[in-house]
Amino acid sequence: MFTMKKALLLALSTVLFVGCVNEAKLGSANNPVKLYFTPSVDADTIASNSQEFIQFLEKETGLIFKTGIPTNYIAVVEAFGSKRADIGVMNSFGYILAHQKYGATAKLRVLRYGHDYYQGQIVAHVDSGINSVKDLQGKKFAFTDPSSTSGYMFPLKILKDNNVELSNTTFGIKHDNVITMVYQKQVDAGATYYSAPAEDGKIRDARDRVRTQFPDVEEKVKIVQITEKIPNDPFVFRKDLDPEITKKFIAAVKKFIATDAGQSIFKNIYSVQGIVDTTDADYDGLRSMIKSVGIDIESKLK
Repeated sequence: MFTMKKALLLALSTVLFVGCVNEAKLGSANNPVKLYFTPSVDADTIASNSQEFIQFLEKETGLIFKTGIPTNYIAVVEAFGSKRADIGVMNSFGYILAHQKYGATAKLRVLRYGHDYYQGQIVAHVDSGINSVKDLQGKKFAFTDPSSTSGYMFPLKILKDNNVELSNTTFGIKHDNVITMVYQKQVDAGATYYSAPAEDGKIRDARDRVRTQFPDVEEKVKIVQITEKIPNDPFVFRKDLDPEITKKFIAAVKKFIATDAGQSIFKNIYSVQGIVDTTDADYDGLRSMIKSVGIDIESKLK
């Protein structure tokens, strides 16, 4: 009888302990603020470069943070639904999904090369015989990710506007993977992000990400067409996140990215040079484009 009482007391104390842990204040060691990164580049690159950022955040805010780097764009969206993500650095389309489905809100937008927008591009191997969008008819093509704005949505619009039917499509998941597939002639053409060259002519689009591995990538992979402008990636906040946590995070990330170390780290992760305030309304134009192309948002979540 004594043993049974002890067992019951132990079980009860365990339940109470778990309950306390689960109800621990957000930002504490037992319940850290969960910051998710969209895996647009190699996960190891994000993980190694984000450590100093997290340390800075914790020192500035007094909160404990934990990072997550899912294997694809949609996993970041779903993390908001399950409350596994409190804050996320997302791609533009992923944000629209997270806002529509879970009420997540964009409050910051990144700057790249002085712009708060970017573009997509359709690229092809120089030996492919592809010189225009019309030449893509019947070709093998690699998109980036089904929820990538620059690597899928906007290039798809170009293909549809030109009535181009591809013979085969695949998804490379990451922009540098698509460039590699085109370079190695696994596909005839592909779609990735585009940023205009620097003043000295140095390329800054997705081809630059594989330059170390393929020094002649600029000579082997050419741009066929550039898409319309796309609002840059947002920092996204969970619907019911404590406003005080949001305020502290925004102040800290602005302070961090204003430092030399912060600039270097965000450049390594997402080629980001700065951030500006943004609102959900800044993404209305993208919503209109998605509607005009007829993309089924729900199907992209499966």
